Amino acid sequence: MIQTDSDSSRRVAYFYNRFIGKFQYGKEHPMKPKRIIMAHNLIVNYGLFRQMDVYLIREAQLQEIRKFHDPDYIIYLSQFMSQNKINFVKEYCSANNESVIPENLLEEFKLIIKWSQQQKIKTENSEFKVGDSPDNPTFSGLFSYCQLSSGASIDCAHSILTGQADIAINWSGGLHHAKKKEASGFCYINDIVLCILELLRVYVRVLYVDIDCHHGDGVEEAFYLTNRVMTLSFHQYGDDFYPGTGQLNSVGVGVGRYYSVNVPMKPGMSDEPYIEMFKKITSRVMQVYRPDCIVMQCGADSLSLDKLGGFNLSIKGHGACVQYMKSFGTPMILLGGGGYTISNVSRCWAYETGIALGQQIDQAIPSNDIYYDYYSPDYLLHFPIKQNVENRNKTEDLNKIVATVYDYLSYIENSPGIHFHDVPFSFYPDMDQENEDENKEQMDQKQEVSLNELEQELGISGSSKNEISVQSNSRKMYTKSQQQDL
Repeated sequence: MIQTDSDSSRRVAYFYNRFIGKFQYGKEHPMKPKRIIMAHNLIVNYGLFRQMDVYLIREAQLQEIRKFHDPDYIIYLSQFMSQNKINFVKEYCSANNESVIPENLLEEFKLIIKWSQQQKIKTENSEFKVGDSPDNPTFSGLFSYCQLSSGASIDCAHSILTGQADIAINWSGGLHHAKKKEASGFCYINDIVLCILELLRVYVRVLYVDIDCHHGDGVEEAFYLTNRVMTLSFHQYGDDFYPGTGQLNSVGVGVGRYYSVNVPMKPGMSDEPYIEMFKKITSRVMQVYRPDCIVMQCGADSLSLDKLGGFNLSIKGHGACVQYMKSFGTPMILLGGGGYTISNVSRCWAYETGIALGQQIDQAIPSNDIYYDYYSPDYLLHFPIKQNVENRNKTEDLNKIVATVYDYLSYIENSPGIHFHDVPFSFYPDMDQENEDENKEQMDQKQEVSLNELEQELGISGSSKNEISVQSNSRKMYTKSQQQDL
């Protein structure tokens, strides 16, 4: 079922929590967190998890998220309650005496009344763009959803910085549209920016590569003024396609001029020209910029048959981009993103997990997968792309884009020298302590988790009683070395 290639030696950390896939934007909303569970089930049923260090992700804390996002925006998200709960709290507290109301409900009631009296709810919704349009609805558990996605991406950075992994994967991340104090494009918290900010504590240069069909505007905006992060986005552009940014001449400002690279394309883009252009541009970027780490957003809405995207890429074409970036041998973080035909999203991310591991997974969907019926009628990993689709990208236009990007890159300093005038505060207190011995002692304090607990979490069965160590803020549920004992 699995074939191993010559590059399977890099250690991979995989972050997952089954609760991330249980949130719902709404019945008719195109964003379906369920796709993360589906991808995870394929990863488990293909046996890929046995070759990775598997972590049960935790929720990012308020102080971590405030490293990028506006405090008032975070307070609003963290205090959000669904309308059903608001109605319940109001009715319960209005019908009871304060002395018999649970303290937590009383505090929530006072908060609701305060907001109502000051008539701030509508104003704050409008300012933060949460709940004011079908794109960014309010839903039960909204902030927990954001915390889980962000916590995993932050811990991906930590696993790279501490040398626990060469490649880290968080398919629940990649929410690249979120702004500092504004929800946008189904995204509320920008886990990518939080991840990169942590990497910048140690690394001088970070390269962000985005192959989502939509422009990575939130990440570009966050680093538009710096040369310590180069943002490189391959996306559909024009005809009022969302978000309407990412034109070729959007290159950054000030110190960050020419460190924002945009590759706008028209609908119908197919594998061969896409991969050719991707390799030409990324090879020159790697040669000139020489990043210490690559953060790659693998949005799967650039695949053929996506409900919102207009490209015509196959899973193999999409995965070829991941394979090429991996070939440079630079530490790398893989994140999710868009993707709205969920059966194809799960196929794609399972396939790219195999690429990270240096393994070629088989065509057939495992018949024991609980979502097996989603992959009808052929039940194969690689679905057929659209036929007779016009690729509106002419060869001469693509060549002009490459030539223009090369010209922009010629203006930047090769492997620019950066002085650390202000090192960002770490999300991890241990990394800021001067006493290395104390650091090591704390890192050696391990919480033991049985394999039975892992198997319950992953939905698999087995009889081994081996113990597994936890060495990160996200609990380590399974380690690659454990495979030798199974």
